[in-house]
Amino acid sequence: MSLLEPLHTTYERIDPRERLSAREVEVLEMAALGLTNVQIAGRLHVTIHAVKFHLAAIYRKLGVTNRTEAAVLFLRASSEGSGPPDTGPA
Repeated sequence: MSLLEPLHTTYERIDPRERLSAREVEVLEMAALGLTNVQIAGRLHVTIHAVKFHLAAIYRKLGVTNRTEAAVLFLRASSEGSGPPDTGPA
């Protein structure tokens, strides 16, 4: 990446699912769909603190600062036909 290249072009090439754990992908997907931390915690049967912990790890791993930036990366990767993450044998 050159110093003159805008940062957003770098972000566009990132597939978040390649950098995140399976649980982090679940949390990010729900956040991208607009669920609140309370709703995510309820669906995953974890505490709100655990959701916040996962979100902080997601932001750090993706190099973003907030939920919206993380959601944009996730939704772009999903819309580019990369399909759902591989969860192993059914």
